[in-house]
Amino acid sequence: MNKIVSLYQKTVDYLHHADGLPLLALRLYLAPIFWIAGTNKLAHFDDIVMWFEHGLALPFPWLMAALATWTEIIGAVLLMAGMGIRLISIPLTITMLVAIFAVHWPHGWQAIADPGSFAPNEHAAEAAKRENGFLGWLKSNHPGRYHYITEFGKPVILNNGIEFAATYLAMLLVLFFQGAGRYVSVDYCLGRTLLKK
Repeated sequence: MNKIVSLYQKTVDYLHHADGLPLLALRLYLAPIFWIAGTNKLAHFDDIVMWFEHGLALPFPWLMAALATWTEIIGAVLLMAGMGIRLISIPLTITMLVAIFAVHWPHGWQAIADPGSFAPNEHAAEAAKRENGFLGWLKSNHPGRYHYITEFGKPVILNNGIEFAATYLAMLLVLFFQGAGRYVSVDYCLGRTLLKK
């Protein structure tokens, strides 16, 4: 038994040297998501302001759109570099909370309508029925178009639930509490430099 405990402890000690890698993986996963979201908002900024004002009924729509846009763009750059991770996690978390409650909440959990997945809403079964009906009709009546549409995979119906935003929120919370990670972040390098001084 002592040998097993000793082996376990040695393994944990060895893995401790690589404990920054999962945090790096989270940062590299989130950075392009926020970059694309932010740059798309910037490219269509007037439309985003109108959507914030009329679609979401948010107060101060221009300010809210600007904050969301630049938080995502700057956040993506900082996530990539591993710089100021705990600080940038706060406004990114707020952005995800606004997205969850102002945009996705009415649609339930699922991002994609799937009656066989976790927590389907009342529309998921009907969405699947309509999707299958349409694809069956298309296959029977227009096989060439059916092949064109399904060649790279089956199309899906967007449910627009909180699933993705909640996942990003959970990842941001890990980064907030754990930081950028060792060895592969500006935060780590700066911390080491400051400690030496």
